[in-house]
Amino acid sequence: MDDPIRALAEPKRRAILELIANEELSAGEIAEHFDVTRPAVSQHLTVLKSAGLIAERRDGTKRLYRIEPEGISELRQFVENLWSSALDTARRLVEEDAGMGDRRAER
Repeated sequence: MDDPIRALAEPKRRAILELIANEELSAGEIAEHFDVTRPAVSQHLTVLKSAGLIAERRDGTKRLYRIEPEGISELRQFVENLWSSALDTARRLVEEDAGMGDRRAER
């Protein structure tokens, strides 16, 4: 899970994922949205691909990029597990502050 999280630490990579969330785009089409060189965009795409977050498909001489559902699903599950644990902890702390935690232990 470290590679996807590291890949998403860079704001441009998150922006790339948002761009290709609903459609395949070529590297050139992606680069048009950023004020960086095409090689820089290519490096970002390589990192995202290596992290399993995007897939690449060749169409003639073009390379088209799209979200990799399996990689995003694993990332989503990781975040959902964190969120669930955080909510459980928050609920427990609120109940303890309200004195409810003691009553539950008595049952």
